Amino acid sequence: MGSIRRRLIAALALAPSSVLAKVCDKERPNWDGTPVSAIGEAIVLFSTLPSLALIAATLIVLRYKSVWGGLAVVVAWTALVSIINSERINSLRKAAVDEGCIGPNTLFIAITIAICIAIVLYTAPRLSADKNGES
Repeated sequence: MGSIRRRLIAALALAPSSVLAKVCDKERPNWDGTPVSAIGEAIVLFSTLPSLALIAATLIVLRYKSVWGGLAVVVAWTALVSIINSERINSLRKAAVDEGCIGPNTLFIAITIAICIAIVLYTAPRLSADKNGES
């Protein structure tokens, strides 16, 4: 009897509930019902305040070629991506992706990785040749 009870409790816990039905009202209140694409989700994620601040910081770091500033910005981009993908912080994200009001964030992550690689390569210190022509 115990195994049947455990299965019944598990089935009730996994069944869609009113919490899952209202997830899109909480996450994206103006959602019109069409599934969000990866491009649309990337636009939404890049238009948030932390992303805009990091884009500005990235431009400043690239302008002044600051190695330590580049390190700080890369760590900040990494923290932002980690926060967006954290299930503890965004516990309703998976349900919203399943319903379609939030798209996959893979394009945002790929662009963020490309930005971080560009920062590291552009701000890396150049090795100069010494007086004897050896490096």
